[in-house]
Amino acid sequence: MTEALDQDRGAMVRLAAGEDLALNEIMDRWKSRLTAYLYRFTGNESVALDLTEEAFVQLYQGRSRFRPEAIFSSWLFGIAANLGRNHLRWKGRHPTLSLEAADAVASKGDPGQAAELREREDAVRTAIAALPPDLREALILSEYERLSHAEIASIAGCSVKAVERRLSHARDLLRKELSRYLRG
Repeated sequence: MTEALDQDRGAMVRLAAGEDLALNEIMDRWKSRLTAYLYRFTGNESVALDLTEEAFVQLYQGRSRFRPEAIFSSWLFGIAANLGRNHLRWKGRHPTLSLEAADAVASKGDPGQAAELREREDAVRTAIAALPPDLREALILSEYERLSHAEIASIAGCSVKAVERRLSHARDLLRKELSRYLRG
């Protein structure tokens, strides 16, 4: 883990010094994780891909403001979280009808179990997407990205205690919404 942190810091220092190819290293290491985070945050794959690209553009534009003593992942996810929040605000002001169809998942084995699993996955995805943005952000960063409460607080611009409250509230809402799947 420390080696990866050093690689990210080193790449950012080189990027700030004018070595533009250092951005490729960062993108190689972080693109899939950032896209997955933004997909969970927005619920839309093409939007997630667009926002991931925009996050790297903003990272490049802000390369001189990166502090080597800072936690790189917090800085990068902070950029992505801001983009995700801005997108959700924009989407709230410009509602559209989704034309995305559910993906058909080819399964090997029992079709009934596969259908049940897809139903559960869809229910979880829908329940997470229905959370208020601040709760969704904290939950995704904690559960999927495995960031500490302090890192999440830094990204969200709130206290660690607020992160703990957000996570607790998000989990309570999910437990209530998904109760039929949680019963024995």
